Amino acid sequence: MRAHEAGALHGDIGNRGPAWLRTPVDVNALVPQLWPRHVARGPAGALTVAGLDVRDVAAEFGTAAYVLDEDDLRGRCREFRAAFPDADVYYAGKAFLCRAVVRMIAEEGLFLDVCTGGELATALSAGMPPERIGFHGNNKSVAELTRAVDTGVGRIIVDSFTEIDRLTALARERGVRPRVLLRVTVGVEAHTHEFIATAHEDQKFGFSLAGGAAATAAFRILDEDVLELRGLHSHIGSQIFDASGFEVSARRVLALQAQIRDARGVELPELDLGGGFGIAYTTQDDPASPHELAKRLRKIVDGECAAENLAVPHLSVEPGRAIVGPAVFTLYEVGTVKDVDGLRTYVSVDGGMSDNIRTALYDASYSATLANRASSTVPMLARVVGKHCESGDIVVKDEFLPADVQPGDLLAVPGTGAYCRSMASNYNHVPRPPVVAVRDGHARVIVRRETEDDLLALDVG
Repeated sequence: MRAHEAGALHGDIGNRGPAWLRTPVDVNALVPQLWPRHVARGPAGALTVAGLDVRDVAAEFGTAAYVLDEDDLRGRCREFRAAFPDADVYYAGKAFLCRAVVRMIAEEGLFLDVCTGGELATALSAGMPPERIGFHGNNKSVAELTRAVDTGVGRIIVDSFTEIDRLTALARERGVRPRVLLRVTVGVEAHTHEFIATAHEDQKFGFSLAGGAAATAAFRILDEDVLELRGLHSHIGSQIFDASGFEVSARRVLALQAQIRDARGVELPELDLGGGFGIAYTTQDDPASPHELAKRLRKIVDGECAAENLAVPHLSVEPGRAIVGPAVFTLYEVGTVKDVDGLRTYVSVDGGMSDNIRTALYDASYSATLANRASSTVPMLARVVGKHCESGDIVVKDEFLPADVQPGDLLAVPGTGAYCRSMASNYNHVPRPPVVAVRDGHARVIVRRETEDDLLALDVG
């Protein structure tokens, strides 16, 4: 490990060997790709975000707190738009959604992907034009589909024969022609965790390509001529760095496109290749830029269309994590520091698996750094853990922190914009943290901190 990579380790230390553990580290250094673009260390060593000292953030808003670098998020939106000028970029709302973020991505020219009635309600309440919304989900209720149709959602990604029947009945009843894409399960195993790989055959999403269900579904929609089948959709997983999975997926989806053309004389005008683009959580991660992604995907689609003698369809992609993930870090306060018989030092913070379940759920790796000051002490190997009554309540499995870390210090964990607040819970009746957006040295709450009154408000017993 290089000295400048301090504050960026992750949990495969057992495979590194003694030499790696003896390598000196600089516990005050920041690795740029892990942090929002406007995070730096101030003169006293405290982190600043967009010019605002995190000590001031903690004093005003408390900890734990999610801190969003607003200009970073907006910049990433603009980069995806510039990289895909002839495609539609749908922000995947499941990564993190609130009304302020809906407005940000709308102002930056992006579309929005939602997958539940609640996400749709958030989008509409924030003023997102319904024609710029795509509606996903493997089990959309009749009520959700009705709302999507009645509000004029731009496209619905159909996921089952039951859904085709439900949506067809609604369309006939209302005399409308909803635009739909067909989600295809292409049998590609993305190099990711089992729970977030979504294109292999044995899972709940989409119509199987290998089993013929996808072709049957497409023919049914075309033959009934009630829904407007615009194209095909594929999503192969999340936190993906290798473009080979997209190549295989595009080849198989476009082969189905050619099959539909040959059987029904229709070339579908759209193709959605999904999202799942990886970000850097540790120095081991090397994500591609939006420009590189666009270049690879265009080459793949152009080549496969030429091979099948198809016109190149209008593309869309669905980045979520790649936009919001790096733009947020979580700010914690240290509560206790415990050395366990010289084996490991446990640094406990005032949050944990209720605000970041990904370490426990996916064995995800994160980084951490001392945020309120610099330190000249030697680094120690530590585990950052939460306050919950679970031994698996781990935030960062292995990290070098200053040996003088103490109660009252602030720790910051980068890369927490995607899925942390979205998957947050009230386990142990812990209120969920706020989301604080910072821009030009000014902070504002865009999602307020929950209170004990909020928790008790739903308890009607």
